[in-house]
Amino acid sequence: MIDFHRFELSNGLKVIYHKDKFSPIAAFNMLYDVGARDENAHKTGFAHLFEHLMFGGSLNVKDFDKPLQFAGGQSNAFTSNDITNYYMTLPSVNLETAFWLESDRLNMLSFSERSLEIQRKVVIEEFKQRYLNQPYGDIWLLLRPLCYKVHPYKWATIGEKIEHIEDASMDDVKSFFFQHYSPKNAILSITANLSFSTIEKMSEKWFSPIESRNTILRSLPKEPIQKKKRELWVERDVPNDAIYIAFHMDARMGRNYHCADLISDLLSRGKSARFYSKLIKENPKFIDLSAFVMGSLDEGLFVIAGKPVKGVSLQEAYQLIRQELNCLCEDSISKRELDKVKNKIHSSLTFQEISNLNKAMSLGYYELFDKAESINSEFNKYKSIDANHLSSLANTLFQEKNSSVLFYKAKNNG
Repeated sequence: MIDFHRFELSNGLKVIYHKDKFSPIAAFNMLYDVGARDENAHKTGFAHLFEHLMFGGSLNVKDFDKPLQFAGGQSNAFTSNDITNYYMTLPSVNLETAFWLESDRLNMLSFSERSLEIQRKVVIEEFKQRYLNQPYGDIWLLLRPLCYKVHPYKWATIGEKIEHIEDASMDDVKSFFFQHYSPKNAILSITANLSFSTIEKMSEKWFSPIESRNTILRSLPKEPIQKKKRELWVERDVPNDAIYIAFHMDARMGRNYHCADLISDLLSRGKSARFYSKLIKENPKFIDLSAFVMGSLDEGLFVIAGKPVKGVSLQEAYQLIRQELNCLCEDSISKRELDKVKNKIHSSLTFQEISNLNKAMSLGYYELFDKAESINSEFNKYKSIDANHLSSLANTLFQEKNSSVLFYKAKNNG
């Protein structure tokens, strides 16, 4: 059970505070409700570019990291298709340093040509190293547009093309900042060993003077229901063949999200899961085989990823996976098997609450997609699911017409 206080500043910034009297370290998490899905289709990669630009200096702070390090802290950030998240950890007694740094860059970035060029090069190099020149690196550049034809989930967080970042102008960058980086488009969540009144005062002092900017009203196209199986074959210079099967599923707050998550665990969580026991241990047809859900704020994907052993063709690999999915759809799921995966989820959720940073991140995330209070009832949503619910969803979810299959063939592999 995580207790917390919530308040909102006059400019729209939501603040959530959890007091942890047992830790001397504070976590300071700023979540912005902007991700790759909010980008212009002809100017992708901007959300991720800003993850880098936000460390490039602001109006009054030329070097973001140096004062934080002097205060005994560290920082980082990540971008997804749904959000951009910045976080810091530092001693609670020095927490005001985080307020100063974060508020200054929200108030006004430096927008220097030098910073833009430096970060542009960093992002372009990351695009090349992680997505173009790394084995299997282009998987999501291929799989997303195979699955999505209308919704902006069809491009990866890094962007659709390097050229979109290469051609980004200072006007483009400023426009993106002022359209999305607003107090009312952000959630600040904090865990620290300080009084609630202290957090209120520091929040008012550092963030209240920032104007509430007008942000773009989100209006995203809904992805049409897929009515036909899709396939894409590619050949790459990689050590092993690989196969990826994606099924459209509920959004993170959809009624069937938690059920789909349980199904992914039944298939591949641990060495007693079906994929491992049947296709890796008992009948070794795969080097590895996993299933996971994307947890997207809009309708997401249930993904199966595997690498067959030498001698097993991609067509055979696909049929083996389909056989296991059919078994899940047709056979009854035992109470013991279901209880096992529920217990693992309960353990994971419990251990996540140990870390101050995890608590701060989770509070902000739950506040965004529902309300922060939901963090305390998350396991109940898994607990209430029975075997009939799982079988019913599996029969709907795993229809072939709902699937997009990427056959990723290794060169010179027969």
